[in-house]
Parts: sequence; C-alpha cells; structure tokens
Amino acid sequence: MRRVVKMLWLFLIAVCSGHEMSAQTDPHFSQYYVYPAWLNPALTGSFDGDYRVSGIYRTQWGNLSSPFSTPGLSAEFTTSKNSNFGASILNQKAGDGGYNYTTAYGSYAYTGVRFGANEQHRIVMGMQLGIISRRFNPSKLTFGDQWNPITGYNPGNTSMESFSRTSAVSFDAGAGILYFDAQPGKKANIFGGFAVSHINRPDDKFSETGNARIPVRYTMHGGVRLILTDVLSLTPNLLYMFQGKAQEKMVGAYAQLKAFPELDVNVMLGANYRFKDALSPYAGFTWKNMVLGVSYDVNTSDLGRMAGGSNSFEISLSFTGKRSAKTPEVEFVCPRL
Repeated sequence: MRRVVKMLWLFLIAVCSGHEMSAQTDPHFSQYYVYPAWLNPALTGSFDGDYRVSGIYRTQWGNLSSPFSTPGLSAEFTTSKNSNFGASILNQKAGDGGYNYTTAYGSYAYTGVRFGANEQHRIVMGMQLGIISRRFNPSKLTFGDQWNPITGYNPGNTSMESFSRTSAVSFDAGAGILYFDAQPGKKANIFGGFAVSHINRPDDKFSETGNARIPVRYTMHGGVRLILTDVLSLTPNLLYMFQGKAQEKMVGAYAQLKAFPELDVNVMLGANYRFKDALSPYAGFTWKNMVLGVSYDVNTSDLGRMAGGSNSFEISLSFTGKRSAKTPEVEFVCPRL
C-alpha cells in the first residue's frame, strides 16, 4: 500500500510541475467523474446497483452571444457475469453558426480480474464504440462580402462563400483499464485508470484538406479515498489528459459528510484546479439513490480576462437502481468518488 501511495503522489507532483496548456479538440467537464463514459469506458458499471442513469449539463462563455453548451446523458447496467454495459450521448453546441459536436457510444467493461484477499483488488478493462457527428448551419454565418462600407452589414446580400460539406459523421473507438481497491473498512482505498480515446484516428472532414484525422486523446486519472472519521471521508483526485499539442491537468479533493444518517443524506464539498485555466468549487449531496452536484469554474487564464471574465457552470444528476439484496461486502467502494 505504501508503495502505491508513493507512486500516486509522485505522479501528482509530475503533473503539477507542467506548464503548457491549450484548448483540446474534445469537450471537457469539471465534474468529469459524473460522466464515466467520457472519462474511461472501464468505469462502466462502477456502482452498487442494477443500473444507473446520469445527466450532466455544462455552459461556458455565457456573456457571448452564442455560448458553449454541452449536455450529456448516460445509462449503465451491471450483470452477474463479470460484464457491464453502457450507452451515452453528448452534444456540444457553440457559435453563431449553430456548430454541433455530437457523440454517441456503446461501452463494455469486463470485471472478472480480481486478486488478493477476498478478491477485493480489481482490474477492469473496457472498450467503447460509436460515432462522432459534426455539423453547422452556414445560413447563420456572416461573411465579409455581406458588408457594405457605408451601410454596414446587409443579410440580404448573397455571399459568394461556398462549403464542400456542412456535416460529417465518423466511426470512433476507445479503450481503457482501471484498478481499484474494493476492500471495505480500510482507511485508504486507491483507484486509478488509463484510457485512450479516438484510438482509430477518425477522419476529420472539416479540416483544410478534408483528409486529416482527429488526434488520439490519452487520459490518466486516479485518487485515494481516505476515511477520516465514521462520518467523514476525503477523496484527493487528479486528472491528466493530452490530445495532439493540447494538455489538461487537474487536481482537487472532495469531502463527503454523513450529515443526516437517519435520512440517508450525505453532503459533498470540494474543489478542482485546472492548471492555467480555472478553479472549480463543487457542492453536492446524496439522498438515497440520487446524487446532485453543481460546480462553477472561475477562470484564471488570460483567455478568461479577454472574454470579460465569463465563467462556466455545471450541474449533474444521477440515479442508481439498487439491488434488492445487499452485496456480500459491508460497503461498495466506488473507484470514482
């Protein structure tokens, strides 16, 4: 255990020491742990229950005329055959041209690799298959030849600009692996994973040449759940992604308090810091089988100041259908939160 903890902190220090960061191709979430299909397909079914439905909504650059908005919805199902299944859909809309980036995936996770005492050290392998659809509406765009130096912009002027295509659909695939310590009653439970998205390099039909490919996205994530008291736990966590020349580095921690045990209510408070981008405080609560969370990104980058200090907001909700009979463990240790 000490060796694993040491490796985790060394990785955290390595992440913190980086400097470069730029925007990535894919949408991103501050509450990345709520939307497991986007983070790592090996997380499919990582809960104690028969099924889970999760929804998330993110909006950013709200002071712009057409801000970014990204809703996502996922459903997961567990089985007793060492296999979990899931499906997810996400749509990002942005800009005056009605640009839409939509993904739809099916995911599978194999959970049969277990070892150690009572087989509570677990390795999960997952895969994901689906499509990426991108499109925009050129009728909502404005062009230079629609402007008159005297009268200004005239939407009645027909633009000579033309586009070879306004939509594109590509097949996409990804894979991931996850380790977590599921032993209940411990003071510290380690979890961590690695995922590769766009592993087949889908065609990027919107590129200048029309034959470019979407770059592979690599994701590393991990953390440790620390039991501080009978009613309080703390979960430091980290995330590192890179795609092409872009990087995203995030560290944070969340405290979970059993505020009203008789009502089965837990309160969660915490924050994430995305390096050279934003600080994201988080608050949420669990009630029986439901988890509700909200976060607010406070921009710290030069881009945020250029956009007039516009920040981002996220809200998430998930519901888990519990098993009718309790599992053999005293407590299910979730490898995400």
